[in-house]
Amino acid sequence: MASGRIVGAVEEHWTVGRVAELAGVSVRTLHHYDGIGLVRPSARTAAGYRAYAAGDMERLREVLAYRRLGFGLREIAELVDDPSADAVAHLHRLRGLLLERRDRADEMVTAIDRELRTRAKGLEVTPEEQLNLLGARLYDTIGDAYTATRRTDPRIAAQIWDALGDARTVLNVGAGTGSYEPADRRVTAVEPSAVMRGQRPPGSAPCVDAAAECLPFADRSFDVAMAVSTVHHWGDPIAGLREMRRVARRVVVLTFDTDEPGWQDRFWLTRDYLPEFAGVLAEFPSLAGMADAIGARAEPVPVPWDCTDGLFEAYWRRPGAYLEERVRRATSVWTRVGPEAEERAVRGLGDDLASGRWAERNGDLAGLDAADLGLRLLRA
Repeated sequence: MASGRIVGAVEEHWTVGRVAELAGVSVRTLHHYDGIGLVRPSARTAAGYRAYAAGDMERLREVLAYRRLGFGLREIAELVDDPSADAVAHLHRLRGLLLERRDRADEMVTAIDRELRTRAKGLEVTPEEQLNLLGARLYDTIGDAYTATRRTDPRIAAQIWDALGDARTVLNVGAGTGSYEPADRRVTAVEPSAVMRGQRPPGSAPCVDAAAECLPFADRSFDVAMAVSTVHHWGDPIAGLREMRRVARRVVVLTFDTDEPGWQDRFWLTRDYLPEFAGVLAEFPSLAGMADAIGARAEPVPVPWDCTDGLFEAYWRRPGAYLEERVRRATSVWTRVGPEAEERAVRGLGDDLASGRWAERNGDLAGLDAADLGLRLLRA
């Protein structure tokens, strides 16, 4: 009994003391969870003492993980009692929450680095700026930038909605704040980020807290599943695409092509100022691999010169926009490449715009109404 582990004919059990040791919590905490019905040991030792079965251990793991992410016990009870979520669904949800927290931490590191550079130059940082950079308003500022610049572009939307065809029920996976959701269909949204869900406008489609890799819907529940500029954020893009194929009769995905030789040079920003962009997509699946996963064909999605959706490539004919902090904060690329690469790129672009070098290199863009910068629509 020293190990705290009891092996019976059918299943294994663990004593309360051993579980407390493994979980890094006190026996008192476990008794509290038992008392409020959160995690109750369901087995008995040979001596008649209560013990934890494998299912109890799994539930405890979920409870402790949500607790360490800052959830209250009442919220945790609702999460772990959700009948639509199994262990895999909880793991995907926890992974999404951790990635969201990591992204927030990255944003804060970027903010700290920015203030350190400002102070190193001997410049004053006002109390208001300090609070905006590091205080409670940091994430509100990031969110405001996203909603202010990431809006549905009607020309891109027309291509996406044409691909939806006559579908009446639509699942929008990785829905974010709801851009490109068609108003004339019955839409269900899926979004694992609480920050994004909180920014969805009143009256938007109902939104489910779930990950693309584990969609809580039966096979062929929807006419079509769509995903717009989100696949690169998924932990396992191919698994997510296959899930979309499972729950819907057809699939429409707006994504990015890294198959074409020299794809990094399609866009002057990544070619001349931000080569680190290639590293951001280093582990991204090939376009051919994504298409094969769902049986899709790919078609180009040109980016209009006055694109109203502030995606990374949107300002290809308006280079000065990339010098604006609010524009950069609305896309994840800049956080992913890090503050040093961002500062160098912005400084180089600013210098070239001031000297006229950018115009000399890219003068041929002035006559274009749209550009193929690698966006692709997968239709399956």
